[in-house]
Formats: sequence, structure tokens, C-alpha cells
Amino acid sequence: MQESVQHPFPPLYDSRSEILILGSFPSVKSRVQRFFYGHPQNRFWRVTSAVFGCEVPQTIEDKRAFLLEHHVALWDVIASCEITGSSDSSIRNVQPNDLTPILAAANIRQIYVNGGTAAKYYDKYQKPVLLREAVRLPSTSPANAAWSLARLTDAWKVIRGE
Repeated sequence: MQESVQHPFPPLYDSRSEILILGSFPSVKSRVQRFFYGHPQNRFWRVTSAVFGCEVPQTIEDKRAFLLEHHVALWDVIASCEITGSSDSSIRNVQPNDLTPILAAANIRQIYVNGGTAAKYYDKYQKPVLLREAVRLPSTSPANAAWSLARLTDAWKVIRGE
């Protein structure tokens, strides 16, 4: 069943953030937890912790601290939409998030998008306003079963900026 949903939690960033990773829109689990990548099968936390050589953060506070320590800002392309459950393919009537507060507060050197849906909506709504390219990374979603954890981690190493 399609429902109209507003993004339920704020972006994560501080003045030291150097990279911005954008998802499309939070899953049902993330909306309930009111934090990013809340579905236990989503590999975002396993991938990013492997990229930075850290233990996988478990609590929301640990996840916040982990991201900020590594100068990572996290947000989503979409502020509100009609969606069925967590299905990216069902997204309709998109209203984009305003990314300018993050870009004004932090010296973001690169924007990354997590998967094809985030890339599609970034290119449609954000790129024309921001005039900045985003690097598309393979999705950490469990729906992207073709990518193993090792392969994802290897592709995501680009976020270290080395």
C-alpha cells in the first residue's frame, strides 16, 4: 500500500565533515529507529567500518560518533515521497531534501550516493541546483545481492579519499 511519508529524522554532519553520503529514502526499519540504515540486513555499517578499519558500531550513538570521527556526513536525497514499505522502485511524488545547510556548514570535498535510486534522484533534483557531481557507489541494500560484502567494501574504499 502506497503511503505519503515525510523523512522522520535530521541529517548527520558537523563542521568537520568532508564527505557526504546520500541514500534515497529511509527504510521502514530506519524510519522506526529514526536513524540511518536500520535494517539489520543492510550492509552499510559493515562496509563503512571495514573501509575505515574499525569495529562495526552497534548503537545509534556509536554510529553517530563513528561517522563524525571519520568526517562523514549522512543524509538522504528525498525529504518526502509516496512509497510502499521500503521499496525504492515504488517511490513517487518526490520532494527533495535541501542539502545547502550541510554544504554551507561543512567543507564537503565529495558527494557520494548509495545506489542507483539515490543516484537517479540526485541527478534529477540535486545536481541542477548544486551544480556538483556525485559519485555513485553500489548499494549496500540487501536487495543488491549480486555484490558480496568484500566486493562492496572494495568499491566503497574510495570514500577514504586516499
